[in-house]
Amino acid sequence: MLHTRLRSFLPSLLVLLCCCMLGAASAEGKKLKVVATTAMVADVAREIGGPTVDVVQLMGPGVDPHLYTPTRDDLAKLLGADLVLYSGLHLEGRMGDVLKRFSARKPVHGVADRLDPSFVMHPNGGEHPDPHVWMDVKAWSMVAGVIGEELAAQDKAHAADYAARTTAYQAKLAELDEYAHEVIATIPEESRLLVTAHDAFAYFGRSYGVEVRGIQGISTESEAGLRDLNDLIDTVVARKVKAVFVESSVSEKNVRALQEGAKARGAELAIGGELFSDAMGVSGTWEGTYMGMIDHNVTTITRALGGKAPEGGFRARATVVGGGL
Repeated sequence: MLHTRLRSFLPSLLVLLCCCMLGAASAEGKKLKVVATTAMVADVAREIGGPTVDVVQLMGPGVDPHLYTPTRDDLAKLLGADLVLYSGLHLEGRMGDVLKRFSARKPVHGVADRLDPSFVMHPNGGEHPDPHVWMDVKAWSMVAGVIGEELAAQDKAHAADYAARTTAYQAKLAELDEYAHEVIATIPEESRLLVTAHDAFAYFGRSYGVEVRGIQGISTESEAGLRDLNDLIDTVVARKVKAVFVESSVSEKNVRALQEGAKARGAELAIGGELFSDAMGVSGTWEGTYMGMIDHNVTTITRALGGKAPEGGFRARATVVGGGL
């Protein structure tokens, strides 16, 4: 009787075991769902996360993170995430309250917030940290380490893989940093003045030995004063600056006003090219990666200011418009 009952129960037991095994396999194959605010953070998360991480990026090309307000669709994506990564240091100013609310429900991390506070203060002083950390490749390499740690903390089963990919990616960044130092050093010393639409390049200037002036402040919410604009016109005319730069995520209005002001004083001021400051290029292009973004900026700036850089940049993939050898 007992043997008969066991035999009749066996098919059900096998089905139950198969379901358990399939469930375990499904859980094992489930990707970590990561939502990243900016393209720069998302790109690093994809590089380090590899095949076990699904990264969703909220802000696309040309989007200004200082002014970005999350949509209803963004809120749904945040709700479904296992991990939320944002740049931090008040870059995503208008998203602050939203990110804070979600942090009570799931892991939410500002990746640049983990850097030494003394490092992230603007070189020219100020009360608030400068959020544009990615402009210094060595600093962004440290941020990549933070991202790797956060992925490992949420997915311990693949922690060793994340660590290995972090190391490999940081090695690539070290090569890019070396390229940036080499080519920018070819710009004549008297020409190393980088004038851009807003103050996003302070880390870049500090790391690579270039004086930087932005028409607007650190945040694009700040307005350029007439006096500041006139002072900058005086500077570019007196120093015979040949080129200034527009940015992909910031209006060209103030740069054009600077150009016209210089022209009124008898100075020809060219547009040296479009730089990526708060956003990267189009997804699927070299400029749509963090490394490509920096490569494009370094190569464009160098050539426009009279230095020598390969036309195709670091990996012979950069598309540079303006400037010359």
